Formats: sequence, C-alpha cells, structure tokens
Amino acid sequence: MLGPVILAASRSDRMRRLVSAAPVTKPVVDRFIPGETVDEIVPIIRDLTDQGLELTMDVVGEDITTPEQAEAARDAYLELIDRLKPLDLGTRAEMSVKLSMFGQALDGGHELALKNVRPVVEAAAEIGTTVTLDAEDHTTLDSMFAIHDELRKDVPQTGCVIQAYLFRTEADARRLADSGSRVRLVKGAYKEPAEVAYQQRHEIDKAYVRILRTLMEGEGYPMIGSHDPRLITIAQELARTAGRKLDEYEFQMLYGIRGDEHLRLAAEGHRMRVYTAYGTDWYGYFMRRLAEKPANLRFFARSVIGRG
Repeated sequence: MLGPVILAASRSDRMRRLVSAAPVTKPVVDRFIPGETVDEIVPIIRDLTDQGLELTMDVVGEDITTPEQAEAARDAYLELIDRLKPLDLGTRAEMSVKLSMFGQALDGGHELALKNVRPVVEAAAEIGTTVTLDAEDHTTLDSMFAIHDELRKDVPQTGCVIQAYLFRTEADARRLADSGSRVRLVKGAYKEPAEVAYQQRHEIDKAYVRILRTLMEGEGYPMIGSHDPRLITIAQELARTAGRKLDEYEFQMLYGIRGDEHLRLAAEGHRMRVYTAYGTDWYGYFMRRLAEKPANLRFFARSVIGRG
C-alpha cells in the first residue's frame, strides 16, 4: 500500500526538498491549498461563501520546535480572526487547529498548548464563530480531549475531531455525544499500529458507520468528514432515522476534492463545510492528502507526467 510510504515521506526532510523543488509541485499544491497568506485567502472565503458553502480554516504547519514558533502559530490564527470579523460570516467560517502547532509536543506541552489555543478560541467566540481541535496521532489524544473539555467550560461550542480507525473511538464518541459536543468524524490519516487501530478499509468503514450512528442518536452536533459517496448516503439515512433536521448536522470535505459534490449537497439544503488550508508550511498537509486517497496521488502523478 502506498499510503504508509507517503506518510513516511511526509516526515522526510530529503523528500520535502525534492517535492518542493519540483516545477510541477506548486500548481498541484494550489489545488489543495489555495493561498499562503491571509490576503490571498480572503477572496477564497468570499467566493466559497457566496456559493452557499461554509468553511473551516486551517493555517498549515505542524513542525513546531520552540515556544516562540507556537506563539507565532497562535498569532497567525488571531490575524485570521481579525480579518474574518468585518466579513460578518459567523459560523459560516470557523477554524480548525492542530494542537501540535500550539506547542503540544514541547516540554510542558499540554499546558503550553492550552495557554496558546485559549485566546484563539475566545477571540473566535467574540466574532460569533467556533474552533475545532483536529485529531493527530493516538499518543496526543488524551491531551487533546482534556484541552477540549477545559475549553468547553467557557466556550461550549468548541469542537473536536475523532478518527474511526482507532479502537478507542467508539467509547470517545459515546462520551462526546452524551455531552452535546460538536464532533467531526473522519476515517483517520496517520499511520497507526495494529495494536490501536484497524488496518483494513472495510473494518474502518464499518467502524465509521457504528460511530456515526452513535453521534446521530446523541445530543451533540455531528460533522461528517468524508468524501466517500457510500458514507454520505448512509449519513443522510442515519440522520433521517434519528429525526435530525438539515441544520442539525453537516458535511465536511477538503478544498480541492469533489467540488461538484460540495455544491450539490449545499443545493439540497445541507450544511456543507469546506476544509480550507493555507500557509507557507504546506508540505506535511499536502502529503497526507496524497496518502489518504489513491485518486489524489493519481492526480499528482498525471500532473508530473503531463509536465515532464
């Protein structure tokens, strides 16, 4: 399978240099990451929301090695919030954050990440929007959930992400559904060992459906993070069975993937949120997009061949 190989490459400095230097890379990356600065991304936000779509914004970058870099990540999100304020979009433009960017992996990282992310969550609430804490590898999740619980004491709309391929997630989903949380369910994009995660696609898909049923039947707000047509159809049926109205859950997909489906779901009255990343440190994000789905890798390969 190519996925684990690509994920390994995402952590390789040598591969980073090779991919970054390739002439074909920028136009392909632009499919998934439409800008590097706030100035470049604001027109994208306006365009997507004008089409009836909603967004969750991600400032890319995870290789944080100093507290100063973590503070810079915090400030980048605060700058984004400052630029969102006059657009008056409310929850139509929220934010997603990885706690690794806020210093979670450093010495004293749990407290540092909480300290850095709190002002972002509070500033987002002040302009009427929300923040979702992205899930990373399984070793970080206890800290992420503890920070999520702490933030919700003052900003209860703070969301979090759970990953269907992890064995622990069904129990996490029950707890979060009972607490009325906003929860994005994804399949999972990190290389995890067999001791903690399903390895086969059919096992992951079955777990996804079980967990999604729990969320739909619970008291929270489910966010379906998937491009899989089968799972989208199943999600709609589970929502109907649970008696949920169209504004009581939402779909989320990545910028640059299945754009026609984004518009179709929005036209049917669904809340359709586009996960839109921007920033200069795009390499790790881009490589995970290739690893998640063979079609993404084929797109990249065709681009390379076509320009070779």
